Amino acid sequence: MNRLPLATRVQILSMLCEGSSMRSISRVCGVSINTVTKLLETAGEACAVMHDEMVRDVKASRIQADEIWSFCYAKQRNVGAAEAAPEGAGDVWTWTALDADSKLIVSWFCGDRSGQSAIALMDDLRARLSNRVQLTTDGHRAYLEAVEGAFGGDVDYAQLVKLYGNAPGGVTGRYSPPECVGIRKSRVEGNPEERHVSTSYVERQNLTMRMSMRRFTRLTNAFSKKLDNHMHALALYFVHYNFCRMHKSLRMSPAMAAGVTDKLWSLEDVVNRMDAAAQAPVKRGPYKPRNSK
Repeated sequence: MNRLPLATRVQILSMLCEGSSMRSISRVCGVSINTVTKLLETAGEACAVMHDEMVRDVKASRIQADEIWSFCYAKQRNVGAAEAAPEGAGDVWTWTALDADSKLIVSWFCGDRSGQSAIALMDDLRARLSNRVQLTTDGHRAYLEAVEGAFGGDVDYAQLVKLYGNAPGGVTGRYSPPECVGIRKSRVEGNPEERHVSTSYVERQNLTMRMSMRRFTRLTNAFSKKLDNHMHALALYFVHYNFCRMHKSLRMSPAMAAGVTDKLWSLEDVVNRMDAAAQAPVKRGPYKPRNSK
């Protein structure tokens, strides 16, 4: 089986994690777009397994959760008129839960903005925590049932609702953001400390996602064409962010700060895990001669 040199594969994955488009990577690295796509698929599958296995029994005190919008193939309002729209086309929401102290992405989920997606995120988050935490989300109603179902009364939960006014300077337009004129903090469950009711860290992480993945860049033609590739890119990004990227304030990776690992991983380590997964023996049934009955 032909395989790219380690240095080339590391370069491709590094560029994917630093906001380069797949076609620009194919030009810079001198490989075909199909090669970049295949490597993304393999890396995404390996990184999803890596996150699932390693981000367990996390000891945290404050968790912030949020969701960020993107789209696949076409925006939701244009899917009906799109030609040969694949399954999964339309708006895609990435839900994340972040430890405010270590900045570790404890859990993530890719889906729509419905209550079912919120339930999937909270159920997964609860399974990865080892202790009671203070949880903060925005005012999205889907969180209420999801948090209750996952944690019951074993959580200190509050919602932070932002209050918006008109756009600054009276400017109105399609892309004119409204001005945040205030916030409202609401206790939902337990006894959350008001001074720690915040979503600032997870919202800042949303910006990092938009800067680090080209398919999240808004107002451009950079978007995911297939939902599977979108999820592969997310899995790669979250492993790179958690394990391989030095956090400037912490001076270590989020995974090190959370006690999930004791070393700063490199993309070479990720590639080695990919190779190990590809070479893992497949369990087979007992041998039967061709002519046996």
